[in-house]
Amino acid sequence: MSRHASRRRTVAVVLAGGTGQRIGLAIPKQLLKIAGKSILEHTLLVFEGAPDIDDIIVMMAPDHTDAAEKIVREAGLRKVTKVAAGGATRSETTRLAVRMAGELVPAGEDCNLLFHDAVRPLLSQRVVKECVAALDRYLAVDVGIPSSDTIVVTRTHGEDGEFITQVPDRSRLRRGQTPQGFRLSTIRHAYELAAADPGFHATDDCSVVVTYLPDVPVHVVQGDEFNTKVTHPIDVFIADKLFQLATSATPEQGTEEFYRERLAGRTILVFGGSYGIGADIARLAEGYGARVHALSRSTTGTHVERSDHVDEAFCRAYAETGRIDYVVNTAGILRVGRLDRTDNATIREALEVNYLAPVNIARSSFKYLSETQGQLLLFTSSSYTRGRAEYSLYSSTKAAMVNLTQALADEWAPDGVRVNCVNPERTATPMRTKAFGQEPEGSLLSSEAVARSSLDVLLSSMTGHVIDVRQQDPTAGVGFEQALAAILNEQDGPESEESDVRQL
Repeated sequence: MSRHASRRRTVAVVLAGGTGQRIGLAIPKQLLKIAGKSILEHTLLVFEGAPDIDDIIVMMAPDHTDAAEKIVREAGLRKVTKVAAGGATRSETTRLAVRMAGELVPAGEDCNLLFHDAVRPLLSQRVVKECVAALDRYLAVDVGIPSSDTIVVTRTHGEDGEFITQVPDRSRLRRGQTPQGFRLSTIRHAYELAAADPGFHATDDCSVVVTYLPDVPVHVVQGDEFNTKVTHPIDVFIADKLFQLATSATPEQGTEEFYRERLAGRTILVFGGSYGIGADIARLAEGYGARVHALSRSTTGTHVERSDHVDEAFCRAYAETGRIDYVVNTAGILRVGRLDRTDNATIREALEVNYLAPVNIARSSFKYLSETQGQLLLFTSSSYTRGRAEYSLYSSTKAAMVNLTQALADEWAPDGVRVNCVNPERTATPMRTKAFGQEPEGSLLSSEAVARSSLDVLLSSMTGHVIDVRQQDPTAGVGFEQALAAILNEQDGPESEESDVRQL
């Protein structure tokens, strides 16, 4: 049943019938993995997380429905009500989906249908929301963006090749995307009329409505440039890079009772927990009844770059509590200066603390977290998106944290271990003040705000995500615009209080 009984039910139909032949693949391109998940899973997660979507139907390439069902099952996608083999053509697949959607509503009732290409995994929640809202007023909806290129119409002259015959006014042209949305009754009627036309041919559903129901206006929702379709080999590369920049919205904060229920009796290890974000995570978790081991050089003599210290910390915590549920690493150091003027000892220290230490923490944590189906939480910064002059060591190691998160999330998914990475905006800590002096009031996040968001991530079912913690959280689900803004505008600084800032 719809969670909002007063509104019309909305069914998302994910069209995943491609075979991958155009890019020379042995498997359908929607099964390719990007950022630790298949393209199909990324797309399904968008609709799973959309409040306005009630059901999801997956129309999968024949012979690969088992793979789709496995993805749905392992990802715990509760909104997927049907995985079925698609037809030989796009139109046939739509007809099958229309029939299945009709079975989800009582006879005589209408519903909304959103048809979306499975290989457009970068769809934003904004576009989904606006498409559903538009269907309250219109019977058909498309998604389009203005063309930044001049479009030409050509004609082929034998062996002489193509010649321009027309240059349309670019201001009136739009590049069509998906989803395409319809009232069930509208798209059903359009295809009934099309079935009687012996010359019928269509590659999308809006063209069927435009052709056979000319009196039905098709409203255009503004799309976005990130909603790209993975069609050619270059598209796979671009999508992969965009997902490396993508950030997820922080999970909604729970109630005080929620935190107590989920954290009481759990064991948390916080590396870099002496003060700042790490200390606030430890303090908050302990206040909700968790058994916290806050580890740092200054308080427990734990050097994260030493694997024996890390192993000892895990052994001691496990011996005391008999379980380890969450592991957090906020430890890191920031070295600012030209690489050619940096000595070997400084380089080695930066790599050991910022890269090898998280690797060692991750490796040591696995056997404990696999027992409790727990989570490893790492920290990165806006530096991971682009290397900056004099931040070469810091930027490269922070980029490594994102790749490590995505790789481990995929690697450990079968064992039920989740791995995520927090990317905080510039945060007010004593270490940052020491490095950059006093900054305008209100321009920085508080370390407690980052700590609380970190707890929300730990208690979520997310895995493989970079969670962007900002003073104003993005609401679009996939924060590409926010990521690009971070690349262009943000000044780096230490996110954790186990950090050491030094001008070389």
